[in-house]
Amino acid sequence: MLILAKTAMAVLLGFVLAIVTGLILIPLLKRLHIGQYVSHYVGERHLKKEGTPTMGGLIFIIPTLLALILLYINGSIEISHNLIILIFVFISYAILGFIDDYLKVRRHNNYGLTIMEKLLIQMVIALIFFYIFMSNGGKSDLVITSLGINIPLGWAFGLFILFLLVGSSNAVNITDGLDGLAGGLSAIAFVAFGIIAWNTGWLAGYQEIAIFCFILAGALLGFLVFNSHPAKVFMGDLGSLSLGATLATIAILTRHELSLALIGGVFVIETLSSLIQIIAIRKFKRKVFKRAPLHHHFEVMGMNEQDIVRYFWVAGLILAMAAITYGVWL
Repeated sequence: MLILAKTAMAVLLGFVLAIVTGLILIPLLKRLHIGQYVSHYVGERHLKKEGTPTMGGLIFIIPTLLALILLYINGSIEISHNLIILIFVFISYAILGFIDDYLKVRRHNNYGLTIMEKLLIQMVIALIFFYIFMSNGGKSDLVITSLGINIPLGWAFGLFILFLLVGSSNAVNITDGLDGLAGGLSAIAFVAFGIIAWNTGWLAGYQEIAIFCFILAGALLGFLVFNSHPAKVFMGDLGSLSLGATLATIAILTRHELSLALIGGVFVIETLSSLIQIIAIRKFKRKVFKRAPLHHHFEVMGMNEQDIVRYFWVAGLILAMAAITYGVWL
């Protein structure tokens, strides 16, 4: 019962703080003219969204950090090296996304940081992650218990961390193309990882990691109040990059990297659809999808934006339940 009470408290705290933050932040973003540029590639239906405030990821990032500070002051949580890693990645990728969003707003186009600039910054983040992790007794093994796999990676584990951070952050970023889509899927994913984290009693600071997940899930629900169709604000790269990298971090810390592919299954499919489309066009001069990523394919086919989001949420929920069954029960 205590776990349920802590979970409910964390979700509620994140939700309330996000609502308050949104009510304050959105008018401020409008006054500062921090609006989204919409590429003509995505179709006429999206052009009317141009100018909608972006950098809305602050609506769930600020409340999550504030809630953790309040709980720490109250003595409800303790600081562990794993929580430090988690918060470090959460903030670092938010800053990376902020810089990218700022450049886009300033230039009035979709060109922010270059690929090499992003990769260099992410390499530094992964290196610091790896150092803190290994300095506190972390094992540089790839472990998949259900398959009996235990592969010592040594220093290559740092590359593995980089791969998951880059892959997961970009997957959420690619999925963030419809009102409420990435936010809803991320909320489901963090609830799933929160439940999994509660079951990792061997992990230092596992309770704090679980509480972090539920606070962020609640904050994302608050964000969806403003981001659901018709969106009053977009999360921007500031939000999507931070969410994706944080999911990867939790997966690595809890040693549930395989569960990440299942919990984030919709993110994976969205990314693969873009990759397949790029390869098909460049190598075979043909399209596999009417438009990529996959959610735009369904839009071109005539499906309503809200229906696509709902169907994708359901798919994400089913995959998350399967991952919880695998990660906690089996």
